Amino acid sequence: VFQSPNIVSKRWIYDQYDGTVRTNSLTNTRPCDSAVIRIKGSQQGISMTVDCNSTYVHADPYKGGLIAVSEAARNIVASGARPLAITNCLNFGNPYNPEVYYQFVHALRGMGDACRLYDTPVTGGNVSFYNQTVLESGTEPVYPTPTIGMIGLIEDTRKLMTLDFKEAGDLIILVGSSRPDINCSVYAREINGIDNSTAPHIDIEEEKRHQEIVLTLINRELVKSVHDVSDGGLFCALVESAMPNQLGIEVKNDSSIRQDAWLFGEAQGRYVMSCDEQNKEVIVQELNNLNIPFEVLGYIRSGGAIIIDGQRFGDVGEWQSIYDNTLENIIEN
Repeated sequence: VFQSPNIVSKRWIYDQYDGTVRTNSLTNTRPCDSAVIRIKGSQQGISMTVDCNSTYVHADPYKGGLIAVSEAARNIVASGARPLAITNCLNFGNPYNPEVYYQFVHALRGMGDACRLYDTPVTGGNVSFYNQTVLESGTEPVYPTPTIGMIGLIEDTRKLMTLDFKEAGDLIILVGSSRPDINCSVYAREINGIDNSTAPHIDIEEEKRHQEIVLTLINRELVKSVHDVSDGGLFCALVESAMPNQLGIEVKNDSSIRQDAWLFGEAQGRYVMSCDEQNKEVIVQELNNLNIPFEVLGYIRSGGAIIIDGQRFGDVGEWQSIYDNTLENIIEN
């Protein structure tokens, strides 16, 4: 799963551009779920992200539209910002094709419902139709891809949140419910060869509640890292958080969910957080008070070993090499 081009680092592309123009970036050297720039002359910052999983939209246009906006909101929230607004780039095939028109209409419905709930108005965007390839067997449209660009506001950039695990001994907590399925996941498609399945679980009311509690924990400085769970599932989120500081993890699945679905399922609305053990009690109390589902997964360890349910899943350095080099190897070879 971790070798998928959809998962690995795109650094080989964006490192070719100057990320220090105007010296406003706060995330050039700090791994974060969104890009953050300072507002000079103030403590505020603007958080920005671009998101869309076209496989979800192809499987279920309405749910895919919900998820495109929701994942963008999760990335904004994980940086410590509150979502403000979106723009979009809506890429579809020929709208005179009834299937494409259906995809377009219902993806917009999903986007609209999510934007209304998160209070993120659409400030602009564009629509690109007729994205298709002519084959001997007929015309093949692109997967419907309503790409979302979202911005958010960080009131105090001193509380900017990053995704990297900080210190051995810290606890790892998963906010949100894992589900016993692998619907539409990278694991289902690329490991099990299941090309067609329904979109993963999403409950946008639940998403909104999780966003609010994560922002509360960040602003109260109770957590040390936050990373959303998205493509590749929990396993990829954990490894991505472990890589920057070359730390290991030891976690355990205490739920009734089978291990592959727990590790690689892509149920929405989840965040991986780390914290000092001394903050565990107050965090758990906050989550319980609001009836937010969560799991205390385990802890961060030194040495780089990835240990899950007592089994070693390699070393963080090995995963780092795959993450950093796969895309470049694919393109250049």
